[in-house]
Amino acid sequence: MTLADAANLATPIDHRGRRRPRDAEWRLVLPLGMFMILFFAAPLLVLLVVSLFGEPEMRTLGLAQYARFLGDRFTLGILLDTLVLGAEATLVCLVFGLPLAWVCSKAGPRLQPVLRFLVILPIMTSVVVRTFGWIVILGRQGILNKALLALGLVDDPLRLLFSETGVVIVLAQVQMPLMVLPLLTTLQRIDPNLWAASSALGAGSWRTFRRVILPLTLPGIAAGCMLVYAACTTAFVTQTLIGGARLVYMPLYIFQQATGANNWPFAAAMSVLLMIAVLVVVSLLNLLGRTRRGADA
Repeated sequence: MTLADAANLATPIDHRGRRRPRDAEWRLVLPLGMFMILFFAAPLLVLLVVSLFGEPEMRTLGLAQYARFLGDRFTLGILLDTLVLGAEATLVCLVFGLPLAWVCSKAGPRLQPVLRFLVILPIMTSVVVRTFGWIVILGRQGILNKALLALGLVDDPLRLLFSETGVVIVLAQVQMPLMVLPLLTTLQRIDPNLWAASSALGAGSWRTFRRVILPLTLPGIAAGCMLVYAACTTAFVTQTLIGGARLVYMPLYIFQQATGANNWPFAAAMSVLLMIAVLVVVSLLNLLGRTRRGADA
């Protein structure tokens, strides 16, 4: 057999029996590629160009806006607070999302679709509606404070609204499906015989989970943490409504600079730096997940 014959055999055949070029499948990606270029890459490029303009004439290009941001302790503090807020909310989602995903994965065939629907249900509700609902719950005269006072757990209403604790609670609830769904998918792929084999070798339930199940779940944990962290650090509505004017995070600060101060170059530079900071953290989480998958392979 010649190389030409081998190439013909390897060429895909369409439904009419005709051989089509090997790169024909790539044409199916062109519409999505054009959409991403037009509505994602092009706006990012415009944002980058705007961030390079100077003040006040906006006629010269340079890195003055980035130098201004990196040289100001106030703006760096806001960036650090935003990144820490995302980490706190992600940790809360992981602590509560992992047991929830475990229960869903172990549920029966009739109960599992119901639990999965309840997990996805918050995504079907507007984030603005959910956030306003949490304002009613977390207020000084809200449901949560009234319940704590009735149970005698506190003497005075807790200050949950317009506080970092309240922002973390609401972000964790709003973004919880993004953590549970990847974990649930990963847990369902784990061979159930591994649990029985570990028990047969004398390992207890906790040791089996810690030494066998948890390492195999790390790819799902990394995927969930990436989604939740990126969503929490850029959650403008939740951070603004629950945090109020006392707590200023990067999305609100960017909005104030763009609309209030009308300083679009500085707002664009802050947007770029926030995106880079989030991408660095997400890349580290992705590297953790790939390392775990490579070790399992």
